Amino acid sequence: MSGPTPVERLDRMSKELGIDLWLKRDDLTGLGFGGNKTRQLEFYIGDAVQKGADTILITGAVQSNYVRSAAAAAARLGMQSVLQLEERVPDMGPDYYTSGNVLLAKLLGAEHMSYPEREDESGADAALHARAEELKVQGRKPYVIHLGLHHPPLGALGYVSAGLELQRQMPDFDAVVVPSGSGATHAGLLTGLALEGGASSVFGVCVRRDSNKQIARMRIVLQKLADLLNIEAAPLLDKIRVLDEALPPGYGQLGANTHSALKKMVRTEGVFLDPVYSAKTFAGLLHLVAVGEIDQGQKVVMLHTGGLPALFGYQNELISDLPSGMED
Repeated sequence: MSGPTPVERLDRMSKELGIDLWLKRDDLTGLGFGGNKTRQLEFYIGDAVQKGADTILITGAVQSNYVRSAAAAAARLGMQSVLQLEERVPDMGPDYYTSGNVLLAKLLGAEHMSYPEREDESGADAALHARAEELKVQGRKPYVIHLGLHHPPLGALGYVSAGLELQRQMPDFDAVVVPSGSGATHAGLLTGLALEGGASSVFGVCVRRDSNKQIARMRIVLQKLADLLNIEAAPLLDKIRVLDEALPPGYGQLGANTHSALKKMVRTEGVFLDPVYSAKTFAGLLHLVAVGEIDQGQKVVMLHTGGLPALFGYQNELISDLPSGMED
């Protein structure tokens, strides 16, 4: 569903920050508006096809890139999709529920269901399984892509491959900065770089939970990923580095630092970031530079995970501080 993605230098931002900054353009993976979830879905959809499934079930936030990408992957392979949208982000306006990824998923013909809880991965997965049982009675062959930690992280294998790809594209970088949410992208990239012999630091920017909770989650995901690959987990666990300075006020919420980082990138480089993942990742990168965790002159790669359709779901928040003439 995707091939290698380019790595491009951000010349003006590099000069402004005093580092050698590059962007790994996984927003260009191609399927259904692209994004990092395409790499993860290659392994889940491959498993579903092998098992003879005809329907994909998946859960995520209302403006989830994952569920939109899953609907696109299902459509490409002639499957049906069932998307469960969780109420993770409070106090959002009507655009959040009708535009962006929601609109695209409806165009793709996906069935929608809702889940009212914010932080209940097991419950969300159980609701998918209940719907899957109903589909079985109708003669369908459902395949559930789980959110919880009690299942093998097949999607992380997509970023093991991406880590190998990046290390071969640019073997001499000092650090890579990625979003850290479910942990699949972060853990996979960290593992792939390690397998390729890379010595760079991997910083995970928390986008859903604080650093202590994210470290605990990463340890589980890395252990399960190591089990899948039949490799030793301990060296990987020692490489976990996360920061949560860009997280407030919470998952899917556009804090001042994130809003500023999003505008800074687009007005300096003409590159759009999404409010939920990549803008927080860049805000985290700016923090790392400010506190000296990333040194002046270092060669740094930021993973652009895509998710740009979500911008339209956040339009009221994004333009709230702009005059009516759209000039800042």
